[in-house]
Amino acid sequence: MELNNIDFQILRLLSENSRIQWKDLGEQIHMTGQAVGNRIKKLEDSGVIKAYSLIVDEMKLGFSYTAFVIIYMKTTNHEQFTDFLGERQEVMEAHRVSGEGCYHLKIKVASQDQLNLLLNAILDYGNYTLYLSIKEIKQRRSLIDTV
Repeated sequence: MELNNIDFQILRLLSENSRIQWKDLGEQIHMTGQAVGNRIKKLEDSGVIKAYSLIVDEMKLGFSYTAFVIIYMKTTNHEQFTDFLGERQEVMEAHRVSGEGCYHLKIKVASQDQLNLLLNAILDYGNYTLYLSIKEIKQRRSLIDTV
């Protein structure tokens, strides 16, 4: 699907407030609510819009530890490890990377004990280097404004 200026306007407004009514969104870009709804449906069907999400303050939910883990695999068969990552709720992001290590993970846990349990499980697949976050400086919500 080739996106045009109207599609980018819709994406920008949805990224600011995904709960906005189609009618209200349409008023901002001079379209009817039904026309906006049709555009959004096409963006969803084509996979441009993958999901709608809720952003919560993880600290207020008790997840006070953020860790970044670099994984060095023991084997070239990574399928079991990627399946393992998919099952772990503590793993917020996982990226297969070039450069140092094979994978970079972003982990959120409530306690050091929970982090240790995860790290012990990771040892079944390879070694790791651990970095603990001291303070989050910036969290980017969307790339829409850069396009």
